[in-house]
Amino acid sequence: MNTRIIRETPPTGPAKPAANDAQSPAAAAVDLNDSRLYVNRELSQLQFNIRVLDQAMDERTPLLERLKFLLIFSRNMDEFFEIRVAGLKGQVALDHELIGPDGLAPRRVLAEISEIAHRQVERQYAILNEHMLPQLAAHGIRSILRTEWTHRQKLWVRRYFRQEVAPLVTPIGLDPTHPFPLLVNKSLNFIVQLEGIDAFGRDSGLAIVPAPRVLPRLIRLPEEVCEDGDNYVLLSSILHAHAEELFPGMRVLGCYQFRLTRNADLSLDPEDVEDLALALRGELYSRRFGDAVRLEVADNCPKELAGYLLRQFGLDESELYEVNGPVNLARLFIIASNVSYPQLQYPPFTPVLPKALKFAEDLFQVVGRQDVLLLHPYESFSPVVDLLRQASKDPQVLAIKQTLYRTGAKSEIVDLLVDAARAGKEVTAVVELRARFDEEDNLLLASRLQQAGAMVIYGVVGIKTHAKLMLIQRREGSKLVRYAHLGTGNYHTGNARLYTDYSLLTSDAALCEDVHKLFSQLTGMGKVQHMKKLLHAPFTLKKTLLELIEQEAAHAAAGKPARIIIKANALNEPKIMRELYKASLAGVSIDLIVRGVCCLRPGVAGVSENIRVRSVIDRFLEHSRVYWFANDGEPKLYLSSADLMERNLDRRVETAFPIESRKLQQRVRDVLELYLADNTSASLLQPDGRYLRPPLAAGETAVNVQGRLLEKLCGGEEADHDH
Repeated sequence: MNTRIIRETPPTGPAKPAANDAQSPAAAAVDLNDSRLYVNRELSQLQFNIRVLDQAMDERTPLLERLKFLLIFSRNMDEFFEIRVAGLKGQVALDHELIGPDGLAPRRVLAEISEIAHRQVERQYAILNEHMLPQLAAHGIRSILRTEWTHRQKLWVRRYFRQEVAPLVTPIGLDPTHPFPLLVNKSLNFIVQLEGIDAFGRDSGLAIVPAPRVLPRLIRLPEEVCEDGDNYVLLSSILHAHAEELFPGMRVLGCYQFRLTRNADLSLDPEDVEDLALALRGELYSRRFGDAVRLEVADNCPKELAGYLLRQFGLDESELYEVNGPVNLARLFIIASNVSYPQLQYPPFTPVLPKALKFAEDLFQVVGRQDVLLLHPYESFSPVVDLLRQASKDPQVLAIKQTLYRTGAKSEIVDLLVDAARAGKEVTAVVELRARFDEEDNLLLASRLQQAGAMVIYGVVGIKTHAKLMLIQRREGSKLVRYAHLGTGNYHTGNARLYTDYSLLTSDAALCEDVHKLFSQLTGMGKVQHMKKLLHAPFTLKKTLLELIEQEAAHAAAGKPARIIIKANALNEPKIMRELYKASLAGVSIDLIVRGVCCLRPGVAGVSENIRVRSVIDRFLEHSRVYWFANDGEPKLYLSSADLMERNLDRRVETAFPIESRKLQQRVRDVLELYLADNTSASLLQPDGRYLRPPLAAGETAVNVQGRLLEKLCGGEEADHDH
């Protein structure tokens, strides 16, 4: 875990007070290092996961979409344990507990996580069993229990087991020559109680059956053995029903599924890495077998067997999760994604093109005349792909440079870069190999690009390249002209249909020159280069944000209207939070739209009464980062790849790019105001760290930001669907 002690210590010598401290006596009177002003980072992330789970119970959302939220909660919790909980356990194990600004020691945080997570996992399975499955069955979508199989279904399942499952299963009897096996992270396994003596005289009484990873976990029954609808059986049910066939002549006393979650964080020491790609390949293998952090078992598993498993993995009872259903609910995504039930899903929509691009044949001409700002997924991501496609074929284009973070090895973006390299253009790709859980894809796409003749750079060791940039250099007459794409999201066309993000297509000479300088900084070596417009981490982004917040506080102290609106995915950077507290004390009106982790406490009397924090969770994943400052009537607006986190601002290459056109500024501002007006999908952070979604008052009009944007930008496909 990369957290470090961040509590400020008083300066040892005289220090000049910040401008807003001098103007705001209230700020000087408040101890902004008081741990009570900050929420623990891990507990805040857990609260975000709970807000995702809450969506599963929102009756305004179509049934299969609610099921997706239930399953996304499982995926989020997997990663939470693999990374965040694993990091805390690592600190405890090494007796090196680091205390953040919230003042909570890792041991206490782990205890609170265990208490909350157990309660929410129990709630998740109750939602599944008491609400989801009955409602799905009413629509003809069934997961059929073993006890409910008809005679014809039993015959079909037995044949499937013998033909498809049994040949791939390797049961492992436990004895001195067969010790407990090393199990892969998050794999489905069974512990089996046996009675009898086998052919070799062994009678240990226990065996482990790993479920073959190549088999689907959910199998659709053929129509000829079912009455109607879509009927499924779980692989775990099939194995349970035929466990005795795996142990001929033995009696199976019990068969219980379990799943182990391991530490999946990668630990690469920059000092010891000579070949990052080679080192990463080794780490990817070890990720499958990291230290144990959580054990999930069927809730009918006897206590002595669960205890036996805990001892094998070095876990205690607080790390045991007994579940009433499949141990990996994410496998049910095959049901949630069934397109045969459109009435149970969000209505489809078609991303639109802005007027400037609707009939454009030459994107270089359009972008050469004006900046184009796109809001995905409402507006199509295709202009970004089309600009690259045009560049890959245009003989006047000499060079293309691009950062790739989460893209996908088989993406069209990579295909076009390959085409451009093969066409003889100078193609440079800065590939971030360490994009968590996308490392393998990034290794593959890096190899593809290298084989095509592109120059592949792995960024800076120890500092992830998270900026979203594309630069095209084109000869036009006697001049070299640059075109750039800057975004808040990834170059992943699939995510562009699911995430809210901004894209800017521009030929602004100063901004494109800044992008060129940043690429030179990434691929070459040299001192930090001066940028005219672009803010970039880890150098100028945090410093400038702090200055802009401080400047807004100075305006408030001078009696001028002062306001800050920030939209981000997370906020935990201590200096940013302290500066926002100071601005609140000075009288600045501050609205924070933070989807996930937020470690700042709004509404605290005498400190943050002028700060409001809301989290929007809905159909699309809120992903755009926007920083807006009133600036005494001359608003400053930046769109960014960076969240307001220590890692993003101090240990990543990030960018924030200005939107200078008054017309485009107003577009973004109008969208921000819609977020602040949302009263159906927004939860409000309370001073005590809880999130509440206030009920609509009598006569209050329902406002749903994503529904309104779909209606406004996509031609009214969702005009009658406000959620």
